[in-house]
Amino acid sequence: MKPFKDYHEDLIQDLKDLHEAKAYLNEALEEGDEKLFLLALRNVIEAQGGLSKFSRKTKLNRVSLYKMLSKKGNPEWGSVMMLLKALGIHFRIELNKPKKKAA
Repeated sequence: MKPFKDYHEDLIQDLKDLHEAKAYLNEALEEGDEKLFLLALRNVIEAQGGLSKFSRKTKLNRVSLYKMLSKKGNPEWGSVMMLLKALGIHFRIELNKPKKKAA
């Protein structure tokens, strides 16, 4: 039997690259599940230095960050935007690509 390998460590390593983090967050956002997006955001923050670092950067209480990014979290929009800004990431609104009409 192969030894168990923790995927989370590999994920966090990959998310240290902000381009990977951006793609990961976009995929989570496209799923349309708020809880999934918050988990993804927490993973990215962990990879980029941890909740304590982002608590200092955003002036958000560290305990509040843990709560808002937990499975039962319900963060305010402004808090999410502050975290994204601290990561160097921002939301962008785009139109859906039109579907090609069948000939």
